[in-house]
Amino acid sequence: MKLLFATRSSGKQVEVRRVMEAAGHSVVFPDEAGVPETRQEELLEVSDSFETNARTKAEYFLKKTGLPTVADDSGLEVFSLGGLPGVRSKRWAGLTGPTLEVDKANNAELLRRLAGAPESRRRARYRCVLVLLRSASAMPEVFEGVCGGRILEEPRGTGGFGYDPLFLCDALGRTFGEADGEEKDRVSHRGQALEKLLHRLAGA
Repeated sequence: MKLLFATRSSGKQVEVRRVMEAAGHSVVFPDEAGVPETRQEELLEVSDSFETNARTKAEYFLKKTGLPTVADDSGLEVFSLGGLPGVRSKRWAGLTGPTLEVDKANNAELLRRLAGAPESRRRARYRCVLVLLRSASAMPEVFEGVCGGRILEEPRGTGGFGYDPLFLCDALGRTFGEADGEEKDRVSHRGQALEKLLHRLAGA
């Protein structure tokens, strides 16, 4: 099945393509499907719910392309911060512009919020919710993955994206910034959600 995956994040695109194509599924992203980016897309992630945001994006891009669409909303939840940055993970520091600069600002904000915090207050998890819409009249199919860890006091590794160099993954014993792509896929929040999606597609 050819799927549109509704993300413009280059980091997510790399992970999605790696997992989905290894399982024999063809995926395209909005630019490849001829959908130009507009300011309207900024209004697709205004909910406090990962699932609602993902569903809104799936509906928008399915309407634009007519293709079965999967949309992702995901983020980092720090328990001592009440689940922040959560759905605001990409926009937490309020900076827009090049991805590397935005990531750097968001990581700096995370470190500022946790400055001096003991290890017990650094527990966190990455969370991903995927919504699949096979057609405009289909019921949304929802898949979720979570990955536990803690936030370090300084980054380690240069891989991944977002908060990955600060997130020490419980399952790996090192940060997502230190892990290679395949290692991250096996345990990450997005990897888990994609595996559930693939299982559903295999039984479709």
